[in-house]
Amino acid sequence: MNLALPVLVPALPALGAAATLAVGRKAPGLARPLAIVPVAVAAVLALVVALQLGTGRTLDAGTRLTPTGGPDITLGLHLDGFSSLISVLVGLVATCVQVYSTAYLKEDPRYPSYAALVSLFTAAMFLVVYSGDLIVLLVGWEVMGLCSYFLIGHHWETADARSASLKAFLVTKLGDVPFLFGIFLLGADAGSFRVPDVLAAATEGRLGHPTLTALLLLAGVAGKSAQFPLHTWLPDAMAGPTPVSALIHAATMVAAGIYLVARLLPVFLLSGAALVVLAVMAAVTMIGSALCALAQDDLKRVLAYSTVGQLGYMAGALASGDREASVFHLVSHGAFKALLFLAAGVVIHAAHTNSISAMSRMPGLRKRVPDAYWTTGIALVALVGLPPFSGFFSKEAVLTAAEHAANGEALTNGLGPASAVPQTAGWIVLISAGLTALLTAAYATRLFLLAFHSPAGAAVPTAAAAKARVQAPVPAPADHEAGAPYSPELDEADPATAEPPAMRWPLWVLAVPTMGFGIVGLRSDWLPALLDGGSLRPSAVTAVTGTGLAAVGVIAAYGAWRSATARLGTGRPAPAGGWGRVPEQGGAPAAEVIVADPGRTLLGPLFGPARHGFGVDRLYHALFVRPVGAAAKLVRFLDREVVETYVRGSGAGANLLGRAVRLAQTGNAQTYLSALLAGVVLLAVLVAV
Repeated sequence: MNLALPVLVPALPALGAAATLAVGRKAPGLARPLAIVPVAVAAVLALVVALQLGTGRTLDAGTRLTPTGGPDITLGLHLDGFSSLISVLVGLVATCVQVYSTAYLKEDPRYPSYAALVSLFTAAMFLVVYSGDLIVLLVGWEVMGLCSYFLIGHHWETADARSASLKAFLVTKLGDVPFLFGIFLLGADAGSFRVPDVLAAATEGRLGHPTLTALLLLAGVAGKSAQFPLHTWLPDAMAGPTPVSALIHAATMVAAGIYLVARLLPVFLLSGAALVVLAVMAAVTMIGSALCALAQDDLKRVLAYSTVGQLGYMAGALASGDREASVFHLVSHGAFKALLFLAAGVVIHAAHTNSISAMSRMPGLRKRVPDAYWTTGIALVALVGLPPFSGFFSKEAVLTAAEHAANGEALTNGLGPASAVPQTAGWIVLISAGLTALLTAAYATRLFLLAFHSPAGAAVPTAAAAKARVQAPVPAPADHEAGAPYSPELDEADPATAEPPAMRWPLWVLAVPTMGFGIVGLRSDWLPALLDGGSLRPSAVTAVTGTGLAAVGVIAAYGAWRSATARLGTGRPAPAGGWGRVPEQGGAPAAEVIVADPGRTLLGPLFGPARHGFGVDRLYHALFVRPVGAAAKLVRFLDREVVETYVRGSGAGANLLGRAVRLAQTGNAQTYLSALLAGVVLLAVLVAV
């Protein structure tokens, strides 16, 4: 293989980012081609590299970047089936996001800087995937964190975007500090930062501190991949533009932590304690996020909590010792979650609100956005894990991995002995994943029914009414359920305008892998041959159990929805103001809109706590934010009132001394001679005595 090809994959988006920043404002017409073409070419090259590498082969190449007095830092590549597969996903999603953004942010004056940051974000993820050295990987890891800060805060004029970007940056950096020490410790134990050398040292048992190293690395993974207890930044990150949410949630930042653990799984297999910690972290994340998703009113926050839970699935597969199942679900989830976010952007563009309760009061919404309606349905079926879509196969692979681990037969595929995975970890993952499958089906069904099938929005307006409503002025901010967490975006489009093709065809492009990717795991000479060679076929027991739990969740949510809507009769008639408008702008939501939410029926007394993330944010605010804020105020007081007092005092003392000396400078020669004579006489007297 020509090494120029894999080198160009991360280099082209980086060069495109630099070019977009350089000429984007001076030549706005070039911003869109410079945003799309380099990323699209990099995606094609990633596919070419994957095809040339083939199955069962690896490529290691590099050159020493700099001596350190210890382990050298190498600018190198480490390519195998895992990096090939994930790089293709990154290229596909990033290209769709760049194309979609040209329409979604068409009138945004800061589009050139936005597009440049998306390209740089993509380049950083490519660097993480292809890097053969942990220090170079760390560079891509941190560049992604920086890009996420700027992209989440793209609408910096709003307080929500500013606070969300700062929160994402600080929470992820909180995990990155121990992560950095973990990399240093791993390099010191292995004698090298090169990935092949680290894996060889782990396989040969030459790592001196495997448990400590694994736990330090897990801290960074928890921050980057939004796992408990560092998950709180991801739902708030919905204040950023919707295409950014698709990129972060599907193929870049949150996937990086899972990819790192999969890449270094032999290190984690040396520590049963670390695997149990990972299993507990995944279990709490899965169940808690699914409960929260079932109570949210903001469409994007539902999807955000869904991402957190699906990442918990991937972490659970890793805790069970099967990185094949984890990466299988990572790629499957990347396709359908990118589809969900981009479809959500189309719905938000049409509805002019993120609020599901507001959408439920809009007549004919699903008729107005047929592409988003059908692709959302496809992606939600994949999310629920119903056959034959991709989510079914990847979710069942995770459940199968947990089942084998619980029986003491972990599917490590030669990376370590099956006994390296504690059965406790397998049982924790298996039980929590089963419960999460039920909850996932419930919140996905709730979202689809409330957004598109509410009785209040079922009627399609007549042509005359529709024309009058389209001509009506678009109201300002959308209402949402009082007290519900809400992450609004600035409206980038006129809701009376149909969605352009650039916002529609990426949906169908992503719908193809959402529907068909799962079948590549059925045969051992397809996807398994590209990875570790193990089986990805679901076992009969887990397939029946997982599908049954999902079906129960769908039926329960549908029954609760039917019961709630039946209590309301035919529902409140659509208001006269708005096809494509939000009814009762600025007013408190009607009581029946809240009662009709099946989430309230299903969760009961848990609904309120789940809607607010079970108070984790408030707990962190009380335990960390307020003490740190108080300490900052104390430091400010000491600096301004104590330290500066001494500084000002020394300056004032010098000033007073100068004034005293200046009093002696009268300019009178007789005074000077008299003082000189008096001094001489005084000295003479002193000498005589």
